[in-house]
Amino acid sequence: MEKHSVVHRLRLKVRARRAMRRVLPFVASLFLATPLASSVSSTQAHPHATSVRMPSLQLFEANAFNSGVRQLYDDLNVAESGLSYDVFRKAYTGFLNLKAEGKLDASREVLTVVDFEKPSTEKRLWVLDLGQKQVLFHTLVAHGHNSGENVATNFSNENESNMSSLGFYVTQDDYTGKHGRSLKLQGVDEGYNDNALERSVVMHGADYVSEDFIQQYGRLGRSLGCPALPMDQYAQIIDAVHGGTCLFLNGPDTSYDSEFLNTDVAAHEYATAATASAAQRV
Repeated sequence: MEKHSVVHRLRLKVRARRAMRRVLPFVASLFLATPLASSVSSTQAHPHATSVRMPSLQLFEANAFNSGVRQLYDDLNVAESGLSYDVFRKAYTGFLNLKAEGKLDASREVLTVVDFEKPSTEKRLWVLDLGQKQVLFHTLVAHGHNSGENVATNFSNENESNMSSLGFYVTQDDYTGKHGRSLKLQGVDEGYNDNALERSVVMHGADYVSEDFIQQYGRLGRSLGCPALPMDQYAQIIDAVHGGTCLFLNGPDTSYDSEFLNTDVAAHEYATAATASAAQRV
């Protein structure tokens, strides 16, 4: 029994060394990429000597996050389809914050982004598979009737406002209602969209979300606050995003703020996941 215990401990040590060898290049790359803090003068006994403070773990994580967001944005190749880096970065920051709080399905890497800074005549919804680095859908989406004509400029969290609500949502289950198959959305930004379930703000299909409608009226039709989708795609989109994935609705409202835009939390979540992934590949 004692001999078996010794062998087991030796095996654990070997595995630990292998894991460390795998993780060290990742940590080293963070160190090399992180600007060092300014030098600090030493004591008066050695007036010409200087010492340099080592970058903190927080700086390591921030550098990894900044580099990782840019690389993911480039890998997804969404710049060409009109998704700006700033909007993507906000959406991904919220995704990581929600993931860190356990609000998302941990087994899925799906992020949906809607940019209401763009007019309704443009495709302004992206469904992204972050794990596979693929764009699953890029399509039209309607905003609320009282949010504006072709461009959404007004947003509300109030019942019967008929406006869209900005912020982060977690997708729930689908159901069949007056709009046919629909997807419940839980708003998680207090004061901005946390009345979404009570307001029945859901994803659903609508015949006024189409290129034909745009050609006839010069804009999309408008919903009562729901992010309505094209009839030929809504079912596939619901299949892809239902059940615990992140949805971010961005818009031209400078007063919008969110606890889920915490970059420190996002950076820590990103670095932790990257380190764990490196260790698992041992």
